[in-house]
Amino acid sequence: MRAMLFLPALAAFLASLACLAVLLSPVGKKLMLDRPNARSLHAQAVPRSGGMAIAAGVAACAVASGVAALQGVGAILAIAAALAAVCLADDVFTLPALVRLAAHFAAAAAALSLAIGIAEPALFLVLLLAIAWYANLYNFMDGADGLAGGMTVLGFGAYAWVAQQAGHGALATASAGIAAATLAFLLVNFHPARLFMGDVGSVPLGFLAGALGVLGWHDGVWPLWFPVLVFAPFVCDATLTLVKRLLRRERVWTAHKDHYYQRLVRMGFGHRATAWIEYAAMAGCAATALLFRAADPGAQAGALGAAALVLIAIAAWIDIRWSRWSRTRRDSRGAAA
Repeated sequence: MRAMLFLPALAAFLASLACLAVLLSPVGKKLMLDRPNARSLHAQAVPRSGGMAIAAGVAACAVASGVAALQGVGAILAIAAALAAVCLADDVFTLPALVRLAAHFAAAAAALSLAIGIAEPALFLVLLLAIAWYANLYNFMDGADGLAGGMTVLGFGAYAWVAQQAGHGALATASAGIAAATLAFLLVNFHPARLFMGDVGSVPLGFLAGALGVLGWHDGVWPLWFPVLVFAPFVCDATLTLVKRLLRRERVWTAHKDHYYQRLVRMGFGHRATAWIEYAAMAGCAATALLFRAADPGAQAGALGAAALVLIAIAAWIDIRWSRWSRTRRDSRGAAA
């Protein structure tokens, strides 16, 4: 099983590296530039084409493992490829928000109906919203160097480990390939980033985190809470930020810099320290999910509760520091005036 995982993952890593070399060539670096604006955390234009390298790596993984052997997982990867095509068009031409949202829901619906086989209407609706939310929150959280890439390596690495232990070769292979392809991308995305993944990378990765997470539950590989806890730092940051903006009656569909990771960067922690803080939270959540996935219900509930309390405490700590930092800035501006 390990050898079967290694070769497709290696193919994914090498294919991603090869694509990255093209994207970072003099010509490639001029494509799809992400120019800084008032809501950006970067100061210079950076290409946002890195998601194409991740897609190339995942495609190489599928070919190396034999697409037919991936079964339902292969269908989910095909849906992700179609979603990536829409997101690439958005990166190049900027599609209307409703078109993008429709694509997210269409991909989620296709995964649930065609690849996984969820027929019960209420469950279908809940999982549809969950997968579409994963696609969006991944996009929201792709705003600091190394952040989304690190989450992908850790999260899909956890998926691959558990799927391998459960004997689900297709899920293990695909997850390992996604992690390996993104690891190659992370080499050029960690601060100072030379390449961003763009929507063509973040949205399909979020979709895959949600869809493969549901598939793993449906096939008995892990409990339904497992993918939520593995990706909990992303889920909590994006969800808490959305709720707070709704309560303030802000336009939640517009870009902003109010996510917790963005506040850490803006308060002076910088991209590197913020990434390491997030990596620690991600690793802790993934390790907890791995340790308690097969425990009795009481232990699982306790682990989930403890993880939630830790994440809430981190969020509260950032909120307190942000309030003090904002007040100091206002006082400094007042004194200067």
